Amino acid sequence: MTGVKIAYNELSPEALQGVVEEFVTRDGTDYGEVEVSLETKILQVKALLKSKKAVIVFDQQSETCTILKCDDPVLKYLDT
Repeated sequence: MTGVKIAYNELSPEALQGVVEEFVTRDGTDYGEVEVSLETKILQVKALLKSKKAVIVFDQQSETCTILKCDDPVLKYLDT
């Protein structure tokens, strides 16, 4: 992966909202049996970013962003 970590506070509030919304509405991101509102999911992801338990990664090859938990092994392979 040719990715770059991006601190959440380096993005404008609008850009952060867009990245988080796209992430939580992406196929395969619904992990629970209990239905959780979109607003709640967004708040949860933002809390993970603010507490530095997750990070935004921009993939330079695909020109897309994703959000990974800080213990995700993929982060070891970033070209940063």
